[in-house]
Amino acid sequence: MSDINRRYVMVVNGKSAGDPALRAAVAKKRRAGMALIVYATWEAGDAALFAEAAVDHGATHVIAGGGDGTVNEVVNGLMRLPKEKRPALGIVPLGSANDFARSLGLPLEPYAALQKICRWEPQPVDVVRISATGRGKGVDEYYLNMATGGFGAEVTSTTPKLLKKLLGGAAYSVMGALKTWRHRSYEGTLNWDHCEEKAAFLLVALGNARQSGGGQVLAPSARINDGYLDMLLVKDFASFSELPQLIRELREFPARGRFVRYLPVSRLSVSTDPSHPPWPLTLDGEAHRFDAFSVEVVPLALRLAMPADSELLVATPPAASAGDDEDSAAEDQDGRDHQGGGETPAPGKAAQTAGSDTARPSA
Repeated sequence: MSDINRRYVMVVNGKSAGDPALRAAVAKKRRAGMALIVYATWEAGDAALFAEAAVDHGATHVIAGGGDGTVNEVVNGLMRLPKEKRPALGIVPLGSANDFARSLGLPLEPYAALQKICRWEPQPVDVVRISATGRGKGVDEYYLNMATGGFGAEVTSTTPKLLKKLLGGAAYSVMGALKTWRHRSYEGTLNWDHCEEKAAFLLVALGNARQSGGGQVLAPSARINDGYLDMLLVKDFASFSELPQLIRELREFPARGRFVRYLPVSRLSVSTDPSHPPWPLTLDGEAHRFDAFSVEVVPLALRLAMPADSELLVATPPAASAGDDEDSAAEDQDGRDHQGGGETPAPGKAAQTAGSDTARPSA
């Protein structure tokens, strides 16, 4: 699609709407002929609403202007639309960490980011659906980058906003170092791909992309279009004499270590010990607390403006199952297309071609 046929809607975090570099970039691109409408958020939920409504303006692209939380909201707004009506997603990073943008290798300067969005051909990528319950309410949401539960989520949710602003991604490392000496574990039962594990965990990370918490690489082998999540499990340690072994395993990411397990999954469910407080859980940097949650991959659900040669992409992504379109139509008839266009989660390893570069090791 040539740029002359494209129409862009940018959804900007209201806190960044006055950024001089952003305003100058928008003005310059408009003078060059970019058809660009800008909306600034006022309160929580606005970004999702603006993204969903972008189709009313004939948008071919919705640009998330903000940090990982803004991107998450925009993704959730787009996923309310039927797949065939979803505009492509672009990102202008304006947050303190910008973990997802950095993973993708996106420009961090507004004008350069807008330039690339206009030039890149959007790539089909997976989205992750999470369903959770806790404190008397249920949540059905989507995310693109990563969910972290336990210690990692606690660090993200308790890092002061002023510290984030002053130190950027380093703020998360500072808080993590402080909390390591007062750590607590979270007991739960995990089920995935016919496996079950019950233990006390420090961290559960579920990466569609690779990093979270201000540059912490938690899923080094993740690909954003392979139909899988990369799951990192970190078990609790009994004494500080065991900490060196845990740190070594975190550097190596073994499939089955003493404290660390790292493997690809297409689905996962977690239930926590009812006698313990709900788990802290972050979705692309936004904090929640849940008693139980499940995640599953929705394959190739969005088109994302990103480099076609990114190391986060496999060369030949697995195709969505043949029943996806039928499922979407059925859900439209039921009036449930608002919850994600009726796509089917990833079908599992059998959908991938043996010997292709999309193949992942078994659990």
